[in-house]
Amino acid sequence: MTPHAPHAPYVDSAAGAAVKAADRAHVFHSWSAQGLIDPLAVAGAEGAYFWDYDGNRYLDFTSGLVYTNIGYQHPTVVAAIQEQAGKLVTFAPAFAVEARSEAARLIAERTPGDLDKIFFTNGGAEAVENAIRMARLHTGRTKVFSAYRSYHGATSTAINLTGDPRRWPSDNGSAGVVRFWTPFLYRSPFHAGTEAEECARALQHLEDTLAFEGPATVAAVILETIPGTAGIMTPPPGYLAGVREICDRHGIVFVLDEVMAGFGRTGKWFAADHYDVVPDLMTFAKGVNSGYVPLGGVAINAEIAATFDTRPYPGGLTYSGHPLACAAAVATIRVMEDEKVIENAAHIGETVLGPGLRELAERHPSVGEVRGLGAFWALDLVRDQETREPLVPYNATGEANVPMAAFGAAAKKHGLWPFINMNRTHAVPACNVTEAEAKEGLAALDAALAVADEHTA
Repeated sequence: MTPHAPHAPYVDSAAGAAVKAADRAHVFHSWSAQGLIDPLAVAGAEGAYFWDYDGNRYLDFTSGLVYTNIGYQHPTVVAAIQEQAGKLVTFAPAFAVEARSEAARLIAERTPGDLDKIFFTNGGAEAVENAIRMARLHTGRTKVFSAYRSYHGATSTAINLTGDPRRWPSDNGSAGVVRFWTPFLYRSPFHAGTEAEECARALQHLEDTLAFEGPATVAAVILETIPGTAGIMTPPPGYLAGVREICDRHGIVFVLDEVMAGFGRTGKWFAADHYDVVPDLMTFAKGVNSGYVPLGGVAINAEIAATFDTRPYPGGLTYSGHPLACAAAVATIRVMEDEKVIENAAHIGETVLGPGLRELAERHPSVGEVRGLGAFWALDLVRDQETREPLVPYNATGEANVPMAAFGAAAKKHGLWPFINMNRTHAVPACNVTEAEAKEGLAALDAALAVADEHTA
């Protein structure tokens, strides 16, 4: 374990125990069996690191939940929140407020195409809820197409759009959602041998599914530009442009979910910028202000915005465009510009994380594939590189998940807090991570992968 963080003021195990005791007595945690979890009591965080009350420091390769794009406690953003609190700590969303107006302007300047109107929410799931509501009202249609390998949030519509198993307990089967397969050559559902084949067959699959569902009944197709929790599968060249063309041909709203991939994570403002594609609606959250104060939103094109010029939009939130959250967004965007955070993410991905992860794959039999860009990478862990059998079964728990649990424990032992989902670990540090910090993370992954190797065939 690495030494305690130099900025941790003191070690106070008793205080940590008190925090843990209060948590266990009163906090109900998301996505958890409450009696089976043992949450770490966090004493502080700064930059790419956080530490506990016993002085153990961890390099955070999760960026919180892939949202602290500028790291923890950035002084410029903290100061902006403090200044806004002294000026106007809150105000109702029906009014024009400086922080809200400026945040919307800065976001609209950076979104692709004519996505120039911004509807603010408190987070990504609410952004997806409202994007789908807008698409349905704009088209007068009901059905929405989404991918099996996806995550769109935990609210009612968003969880029904989600592909991963977190949907299952809440899937009522009546939300008008049709799921389809998107391209993923490493585990191709289309028996493709090349990226070009995978792209062409995936587009044909979407066309065929639409034909049997009735294109005139479909309001929207929603995709994560680059799926996040589902595995960071970068789409092959031409795929998103092909989906755009299909949507245009059938009058379907094309929604890109950039909640995780947006605001510098991939080395550009938005992942869509890598693929020269402009959606009709784009959802965002997380990196817009590094999660310092909850904020999300929908960027809306001119045609859909015009639908509600004289027709009231039937949606809203008490805290839509909250001044503290918007002030944090303004400061975060300016920090990203001034400190070249996005350029750093691209540089780290190209020169440190990408090459370093691929080098690990060459030495560790547990690594089946490395994929990603910027500060957004995944290692697909396998029992056998030839058969590509995942290191643990899909949605494994208990004994079946022992290999991944052992990998995670080893990473933490070496001072790295890992992002783990199913048979994958993701390398998603802060976008302003330094070369030295990235290399420190790679070294810890190297040690942890040696434990994963013990479970290979």
